[in-house]
Amino acid sequence: MKLYNLRHPDEQVSFADAVKLGMGRDRGLFFPTVIPRLRDVQKLLQLPFVERSQRIIEAWIGSDHGSEIVCRMVEKAFNFPLDLVKVDAQRQVLELFHGPTLAFKDFGARFMAQCLSEFAAGQQTTILTATSGDTGAAVAHAFYGLPGINVVVLYPEGKISPLQEKLFCTLGKNIRTISVSADFDACQELVKQAFVDDDLQRALNLNSANSINISRLLAQICYYFEAVATCEPDNPPVIAVPSGNFGNLTAGLLARAMGLPVKRFIAATNSNDTVPRYLHDRVWAPVKTVATASNAMDVAEPSNWPRVEAVFAAMNQSLEELTGIAISEEQTRDSLLELNRLGYLSEPHAAVAAAALRQSLQPGEQGIFLGTAHPAKFKESVEMILDLHVELPAALQAVADREILSTRLAADFQQLKNYLLNSAI
Repeated sequence: MKLYNLRHPDEQVSFADAVKLGMGRDRGLFFPTVIPRLRDVQKLLQLPFVERSQRIIEAWIGSDHGSEIVCRMVEKAFNFPLDLVKVDAQRQVLELFHGPTLAFKDFGARFMAQCLSEFAAGQQTTILTATSGDTGAAVAHAFYGLPGINVVVLYPEGKISPLQEKLFCTLGKNIRTISVSADFDACQELVKQAFVDDDLQRALNLNSANSINISRLLAQICYYFEAVATCEPDNPPVIAVPSGNFGNLTAGLLARAMGLPVKRFIAATNSNDTVPRYLHDRVWAPVKTVATASNAMDVAEPSNWPRVEAVFAAMNQSLEELTGIAISEEQTRDSLLELNRLGYLSEPHAAVAAAALRQSLQPGEQGIFLGTAHPAKFKESVEMILDLHVELPAALQAVADREILSTRLAADFQQLKNYLLNSAI
């Protein structure tokens, strides 16, 4: 498998190098030179999730790393369940939050950890990443205690839920967390600056576990096949994806490019609606990030958008085939209430996707929206909106009373650089 830098197509690397580098020159994202097409997708959909996922990942990197290594990495990474639940006559939800940190990010983070452990060959590595909520916990837990790998996670102070913060800011050991007095976009910009700083690269051998890392996207492709596995072959589903940094949607589009039958995708955003506006008028005009109840999607400049456009270009398809829908805070609240009346307890991110799906579905269509996080991770907002008590699952009960170990920094690159160079785990 070869990948090229979307900003500098002459820069081409192997999958292993793309995983270790994270980004190419000038912060360019790596993208596959060829998207593999799968044979007999309907037969593949009849397999159990892990076995099917092994076949999918093999199609990408099996020729480079061998079936045995690929199968071992997938089996170790995907050691938790996922579930497809009927909500009403036209909508189902794919629950992706049954992993160790109760969020869909567990799929990508755990697979990336397996890849780095396999490819790094004992080389000391520092994972530097920004999170708007769930990525931080998934990455921290996936890499916690792994020899030779240190992790530094930046997150926007006061803009993630308290329980999200507890999940990854209480670990210690090889995990450090930094609370930045800014929004997620500023955190992400600090990370990008670090990756083009020669001093930091030489000293720390930086890598990123954000969705810009191609290994995470390959892992996420797999659960889209699970979403479609129970659907009728002659009625492919419409899939609504709660979208912030757009890695999740990119994975879904890559799944369709591999041959997965999906009628269309909906990019469902909250009030941070850069993409829906762009799809409507073709003007890329990010504005200041707005804080919402679906905080993990509070992203004004999604890093993965160039990959979305690259998938459509690779398929010779128009962006007009992608539906973009922005859901307001009032609509998010109404969607949560509606889902609860239907007997399904959800949280704001999935509620955004559920509302967008309901708006878009036509008679006779079947729809799936992604449940990206356990409702208890957003206990405060869910309880306030629904006026009920949300029980904490065991993973959250275990951290609820732990001390936050984060360091506070301003959104200043020199401060971050000094911290990284002068502090050691």
